[in-house]
Amino acid sequence: MLDGLSDTTLAAAIGLGGGLALGAAARLGRFCTLGAIEDRLYGGDDARLRMWGVALGVAILGTAGLVGTGLLDATRTVYLTQAWNPAASILGGLIFGYGMALSGNCGYGVLARLGGGDIRSFLIVIVMGLGAYMTVSGPVAYLRVFLFPEQASGVSTPGFAQLASRMVGLPEAVAAAAAGTVLLALSVGRSSAGRSRAVLGWGTVVGLAIVSGWAGTAWLERRSFDAVGPASHTFSAPVGETLLYAMIASGQSLSFGIGSVLGVVAGAFAACLAKGHFRWEACDDPRELRRQILGAFIMGVGAVTALGCSVGQGLSAFSVLAFSAPVTLAAIFLGAAIGLRQLITGLLPAAE
Repeated sequence: MLDGLSDTTLAAAIGLGGGLALGAAARLGRFCTLGAIEDRLYGGDDARLRMWGVALGVAILGTAGLVGTGLLDATRTVYLTQAWNPAASILGGLIFGYGMALSGNCGYGVLARLGGGDIRSFLIVIVMGLGAYMTVSGPVAYLRVFLFPEQASGVSTPGFAQLASRMVGLPEAVAAAAAGTVLLALSVGRSSAGRSRAVLGWGTVVGLAIVSGWAGTAWLERRSFDAVGPASHTFSAPVGETLLYAMIASGQSLSFGIGSVLGVVAGAFAACLAKGHFRWEACDDPRELRRQILGAFIMGVGAVTALGCSVGQGLSAFSVLAFSAPVTLAAIFLGAAIGLRQLITGLLPAAE
């Protein structure tokens, strides 16, 4: 049966499967980057932040299992084939995080809201995709390449597991598994959130969705004789790629990213229907919409600059322990914190 499907169609199907799980996690499990940051900073609630930790731990452990069994060569992933540029990670992460706060969600979250009937999100998705593709190969790309020229990783692969292997001779999979175990233990530690079935369950679903992307595309890479490379979920450039496919499908092939984007929307839609939460929503405040459009464009630029969004760097790149992942994720959190402070309390303290 699979022999009749092209490699690109199979890649899209793999992305679709993981995207469905991610869409359901966003709507049913309330898995959300910005929401986790806002809960912790302004509500004192770290449950969703711990859910992120569970997802990270599961993603790292699952990916380590793929590497250890020879099913995935992590060094062939996009996060480890390019030399790490710390400035791009920091600047891109800050820009993305700030834009995420302005628009009210990250690219993944906006897609999930679109699946729930939020019409505003449709416009935000379009603007974010446009900003991303303008930074990939449009006018903004000239500035990006000038400031942050792409280089092959060379002899030293920019990953913590590879660094541990070089320094102490520890197998890469063992080093990664140790990191994942520690992170998972910290996330499900002594708090009540750690014992919550929702935190554990939906965090695990998200982590396994990331692993499914690596596992499926690694299998497809072997099947296609390296015509399709290993990939997992990210929602920056693939959003623009999906919009482009919608316009010129006859001149473009399907891909993992397109399947992933459509999967999140479909998964969120199905989850909302199942719970009776689907409803059409529109924006009744032009100022709010203007802010969200600006944030969406900034997100697209920042995500491509940092080589990934909150999911691309925060989960997929983190699952292969790329140097860029923790730095970019920290920058995203900082950028989001600045944006949230501006929106909620103002950047400057009130005069007494």
